[in-house]
Amino acid sequence: MKQYKYPKISEWKSLCERPSQNQENLSGRVKSVFDDVKNNGDKALKLYTEKFDGVVLNDFKVSESEINEANNLVSDALKSAIKLASENITKFHTSQQEEKKIIETTQGVFCWRESRAIQNIGIYIPGGTAPLFSTVLMLGIPANIAGCQDIALCSPPDMDGKINPAILFTADLIGIKNIYKVGGSQAIAALTFGTETIPKVDKIFGPGNQYVTAAKQLAQNYGVAIDIPAGPSEVLVIVDENSVPEFVAADLLSQAEHGTDSQVILLSNSEKIINEINIEIKKQLMDLPRKEIAEIALQNSKSILLNSIDEAIQFSNIYAPEHLILAVENAENFTDKIKNAGSVFLGNYSPESAGDYASGTNHTLPTNGFAKNYSGVSLDSFVKKITFQNITKKGIKNIGKTIEVMAEAEELVAHKNAVSIRLKYLEKASTGSA
Repeated sequence: MKQYKYPKISEWKSLCERPSQNQENLSGRVKSVFDDVKNNGDKALKLYTEKFDGVVLNDFKVSESEINEANNLVSDALKSAIKLASENITKFHTSQQEEKKIIETTQGVFCWRESRAIQNIGIYIPGGTAPLFSTVLMLGIPANIAGCQDIALCSPPDMDGKINPAILFTADLIGIKNIYKVGGSQAIAALTFGTETIPKVDKIFGPGNQYVTAAKQLAQNYGVAIDIPAGPSEVLVIVDENSVPEFVAADLLSQAEHGTDSQVILLSNSEKIINEINIEIKKQLMDLPRKEIAEIALQNSKSILLNSIDEAIQFSNIYAPEHLILAVENAENFTDKIKNAGSVFLGNYSPESAGDYASGTNHTLPTNGFAKNYSGVSLDSFVKKITFQNITKKGIKNIGKTIEVMAEAEELVAHKNAVSIRLKYLEKASTGSA
C-alpha cells in the first residue's frame, strides 16, 4: 500500500481517484455484441459462448435434472449456511415493505402512493474463480418479496457446460426456475432484446467485469433499466488505537482479493496503528489462495495518516466508498457525520464480509464514488411507486381556484378549463340549474 502522511486538503481529491480502467475499444466491442445478439439471437449466443467460455451449447436453459444434480453436489454445511443467510436477508428486506398512507392534503383532496413490482427482471451472476452464489440471495430474495412476476438468471458456464452447483442450489432454494448458461456482455444483450430462449426484461441487476458493466450501461439506451452503476469492489477503513490490527488487515485483504482492480483505503490518526496493520497485511497475505490478485490490488491502495477521526470521515465523504468500516472507539457516535457510503460497518466486530453474506443487508452497492448519488439495492429497487389522488366535490372547490390561477399564468388554458368546467358544473348543480 502507498503511504501518505497528513496530506493537504487540496490533495484529497486526487487521493480519492480510483485506479483507471482500460476502456480502449471496450464500448465498440460491446456494441458489436449487442448488434449481433439483437439480429441473430441464440445463434449469436452460441458463437460467443464457444468463443469466450470454450464450450458448445445447444440448449442454454438449465434443466431440472441439472438442478437436482447440483443440489446433490453442495455440502450440507454450505446448504445450512446459505439457508441461514437467506433467512436474515429475507427478514431485513421484508421490513422495507411500506404501508399505504392516505394523506388529505386539503380538505377533500386525498393523495397516496402504492408500490408495484417490476414485472420482468434479469439477474446476472458472475462465475469463474469466484462464483457469487451469495448475489443470488441478495437479488432474488427482494425480487420475490416485491412480487416480480418473471425472473431470468444468467451465469456463464464452465468448460463442461455447467453452472457452479452452489449458484444453482441457491437459485432453486429461493424459487428461481428460469436459469440460463450465458455470460458476459452477450448475456446482458440477450436480456435487453430477448432471444428465442431468453426473455426480454425490464431491469437488469448484478455485478460483472468491465464488459458486463459496459453492457449494462448500453442496455439503458434500449429502454432497459439497471440497478446501479458498477465498478471494481472497494473498502475504506477508519481506525484508531482501539482497533485490532489483525481484524483490519483481514478486512482490507477481503476486498483486495476480489480483483486486481479493487481498491482498499486505510485512514487513521495513529501512525503506530497503521504500521501494525501493514505488518499484519504482509503476514496474512502469504496464506491467501488469491495472493497474486490481492498483491496487485494493494499496489493501487493507500494508507493515509490524518489529524483526527473527524478529518478521516471528511475524507471518506469525498471518497464515497462502497463499504465503510469504522473500527474506532464509540463508532456509533460518528454515524450522523457519514454523508456518502454504500454500506457502513461499526466497531471491531462488524466485518464487511458479514454484509457480503449473512447479516441481512444487501451487498449490491454503488462503487467508484457513486455512493454520493446512488443507494445500494433494496426492496425499492424492484418496485415502481405509483401516486394516486381522489378529489371530492368539496376538494375540487377548495383547490380549484389555485389550479386556475397557476394554469393561466403558464398560459395553459386547457389545463385551466379542465378545472373551470367542473367548478361551473358544481355551481349549477348547487343552484338547481344543472
